[in-house]
This record gives sequence, C-alpha cells and structure tokens, in this order.
Amino acid sequence: NRMEASCLELALEGERLCKAGDFKAGAAFFEAAVQVGTEDLKTLSAIYSQLGNAYFYLKEYSKALEYHKHDLTLARTIGDRIGEAKASGNLGNTLKILGQFDEAIVCCQRHLDISQEQGDKVGEARALYNIGNVYHAKGKQLSWNVAQDSRSLPQEVKETLRAALLSFRRNLSLVKELRDRAAQGRAYGNLGNTQYLLGNFSKATAFHKEPCCPCKEFGDRAAERRAYSNLGNAHIFLGRFDISAEYYK
Repeated sequence: NRMEASCLELALEGERLCKAGDFKAGAAFFEAAVQVGTEDLKTLSAIYSQLGNAYFYLKEYSKALEYHKHDLTLARTIGDRIGEAKASGNLGNTLKILGQFDEAIVCCQRHLDISQEQGDKVGEARALYNIGNVYHAKGKQLSWNVAQDSRSLPQEVKETLRAALLSFRRNLSLVKELRDRAAQGRAYGNLGNTQYLLGNFSKATAFHKEPCCPCKEFGDRAAERRAYSNLGNAHIFLGRFDISAEYYK
C-alpha cells in the first residue's frame, strides 16, 4: 500500500532527524506523516508519541499536550496497555511543566498503576521518579509563596514535599534492584534537593554526597557539578561557609 509506505518513510525520517537533535525538522516530517495517514493505529500512536516529545523539546507545550492526548486515546482504543502507560507518563511530564500539578499526578499515577499491573519494573521506576518530580515542583512553587521571614513551612508544603520524598525513596529502591547506577545518582540528588527544600540541611548534605560517585563513574561532569553545587548550598545553610567554598571550586 503506497499510502502506508510513504507515511512510514516520512515517520522514519522524522525519527532520524529527532535522534540527530533537529526536532523542528523532525516534527515537520511527523506532521507530514499524519497528513498522509495510515490505517495502522499502532504506527499512528507511535507517531503521535514522537510528535508530542518533539514539541516538548521545542518547548511548545500546548502542542505536546495535544499529541500526547491523541496518543493516549489511540492506545486505549487499540487496548495497548504499555502504550497507555507511556502516553500517561508523557502527559504527566507535560502537565508538570505547565504547572498543572494535580492533573499531572493523576497521569503519572496511571503510568505507575499500569506498569505495576504489567510487571514493567523499568516503567514503574520511571513513573515513581516522575511522581516525585511533580510533587517536588509543586512543593517548590508553594514554598515561593511563603513569606521570606517565615520560620516554618506551611503544612501543605511539608505534605507535598514528603510525598515527593516517598516517591523518590520508592524509586531509589527499585533502581537499586535494577542495578541502574545512573538512576541511583539521580534519585540521591532528588532526595537531597527535597530535604533541602524541607530545611533538613544535614540530611540534604548526606544525600548529595552520594551522587558524586555514580556521576564520576559515568564521567557525567554536569551531574557531578550539580551535586557539588547542591552540597555547597546545603553547607551554606548549615553555616559552614568554609566547607561550602570548597564545593563551589
């Protein structure tokens, strides 16, 4: 079928361009593939997913949202549970960026539930990581609204950040089980950042000392710099300026 072939060719070119980092050109090819059309709903679902991701990278979040919603609808139509889980996760991440935290949590939770139901450990770990990130972003935004001279965090902020900690801890134990060292480094960093927002600076410092090892191991200089900068922040709050200066070097 000529239509199917040209739709697939356009989609493959779109995928190649996105992998090369040219998301704008990639998105144009995916859009063209959608215009040509295909009766294979699984292919169409994959195209919608990649279009959503391309627009996400281009920071065109409303378009990303639209395509991830199309993908979710299609995945449900064809009864593709793993596809539904992935689309839900992508939707959750996009909603988080748009500041729609409660809707984002619903989507990420669905990603988690389906991954558990399907016995997909990698998907489960990713969903927990995403849930933690949504709660962390929500807690961070809520804490911005707190008066600077306030000595204690409001209950809502604490509960939100504790929910983030819970998800990051669950994520950490799963990625340890999966022996994913890079993901362990990210989990320690996130746990540290969340403790930092809660004002638990010594706990934050303990977590931030952990990711340095995985980062160094992978030669991930950006992650290593982040870890050291986070350590510096925590030490400043602990009043240890001499130590913090050491980490900022």
